[in-house]
Amino acid sequence: MSQTALRTGGQILVEQLRIQGCDRIFTVPGESFLAVLDALHDAPEIETIVCRQEGGVSYMADADGKMTGKPGVAFVTRGPGATNASAGVHVAFQDSTPMILFVGDLDRGDRDREGFQEIDMAAFFGPICKWAARIDDARRIPEYVARAFRVATAGRPGPVVLSLPEDMLRDEVEAIDRPKIAPIAQPPCAGAMDAMFGLLKDATNPVAIIGGAGWDRDAAHHFATFAWRYGIPTAAAFRRQDAIDNDCGVYAGQLGYGPNPKLQQRIREADLLLVVGARLGEATTDGYKLINPDHPDQILVHVHPDPNELGRVFGAELPICADMGEFAEMAADWADPDLVRFSSGEEAHREWLAWSEPVAREGVKLDLGPCVKAMRDALPGNTIICNGAGNFSGWWHRYWHYGPLPTQLAPTSGTMGYGLPAAVAAALRFKDRPVVCVAGDGDFLMNGQELATAAQYGADLLVILVDNGAYGTIRMHQERDYPKRISATELANPDFAKLAEAYGGWSERVESTEAFGSAFGRAMERKGIRLLHCVTDVEVITNQTTIAALHAR
Repeated sequence: MSQTALRTGGQILVEQLRIQGCDRIFTVPGESFLAVLDALHDAPEIETIVCRQEGGVSYMADADGKMTGKPGVAFVTRGPGATNASAGVHVAFQDSTPMILFVGDLDRGDRDREGFQEIDMAAFFGPICKWAARIDDARRIPEYVARAFRVATAGRPGPVVLSLPEDMLRDEVEAIDRPKIAPIAQPPCAGAMDAMFGLLKDATNPVAIIGGAGWDRDAAHHFATFAWRYGIPTAAAFRRQDAIDNDCGVYAGQLGYGPNPKLQQRIREADLLLVVGARLGEATTDGYKLINPDHPDQILVHVHPDPNELGRVFGAELPICADMGEFAEMAADWADPDLVRFSSGEEAHREWLAWSEPVAREGVKLDLGPCVKAMRDALPGNTIICNGAGNFSGWWHRYWHYGPLPTQLAPTSGTMGYGLPAAVAAALRFKDRPVVCVAGDGDFLMNGQELATAAQYGADLLVILVDNGAYGTIRMHQERDYPKRISATELANPDFAKLAEAYGGWSERVESTEAFGSAFGRAMERKGIRLLHCVTDVEVITNQTTIAALHAR
């Protein structure tokens, strides 16, 4: 509607957020966007979550975007605020997460003087976001914000960065508000669907790989129906393990680091690959070796919401540009009585069930496999598991059974420090669901200060902190490539249990498998911040091998 009253740029911006349905922002405040903070004072329907470092801000916004399918919204200041937040922008870009980062900037008249904390925002963020721009005219704020919401959600979702000159936000102008952006959902071409089912009828060993851009609960439900009906083994792309409920009888497990060798063999032997939503990135394809970009002797059907992604790296015999939900629903409803059901789907599911069942490792004092099983037995299927990067995550990737989306918040970009901010965002978004942050010692201390944010907003979450006194993943590579020449991977850690208590939380130190079960039980009897400091042996470097075994190779 037309607005004739004068409003500050900050007021206009906050009104656009309200119109677009934004109900929460994450921020570290800065003097460069005080006009926005002032406008938020009069917008109680938009909750402002104040974080302790801009990396935590952008990780929380990314996690919120993953959970809601709407852009997670973050505000930071220029210079170090923007550079700190860039880590989360990169995550959102590689993970195809809708997100908008607003950066308070210096006055328009001071541009290009290397003023206080000045950065060329478009040049800095351009390579790691979908669109980066600067709003120089407060009258155009509605235009820019509407476009930002459209760009962040259309095609392959991703982050948008808008810089906001401080003096522009203080300008008092008349502006015309833009209406709420409606989602664009492109259905697949009926001819393409017919061709896909024709390829399925000719296939002997089809495998589906799912999860990624535009994937949501509707897509998950309908695709599971389709895959089960025809018995198609269905694997999750790297860290997309909640793409369908793991109880689905054709779920075959996850690709990425440390997958089931039997699943990898299925991928190699597949004559038809049905890839829906996934980019087929480096992790999912094991360095582009498990699936070759040219995939000789395999037919690739690639379904993705962004035409620019189809054929960009992997040649596809049948590219289908479509919304994930629309494609999955059409596939589920498509009737083809001539298509014989494959038996391989249920076989693959049984293989995954066996692979995901932990077996106690002899001589290991604190064995994480049985610990994950104890958690699995005690927690409901809608539990949200959040983690950053490190070998510790492999135990949960292998042994946890993920429920309906969203139940996994984990960066496909492999960034450290993501788990705790994501858990805070999840605990605030889903207050009726258990939220667990799984973190390594090095991983946790990259954003451990966000326990203060959890405490400030009364977040109810559990942290499982795996402490082996090392940057474990790098140590693994080091021991493999330069055996027994340890350099720069050892860590001297604080008492993490006492650290959690300093933030007002409850904690216990756990040093054995037997002690974990009872400590976990006590943690589940409480609310608020809870932390189990699990001290493990770096010798047990992954869920599959040891440092001694690496040396023996």
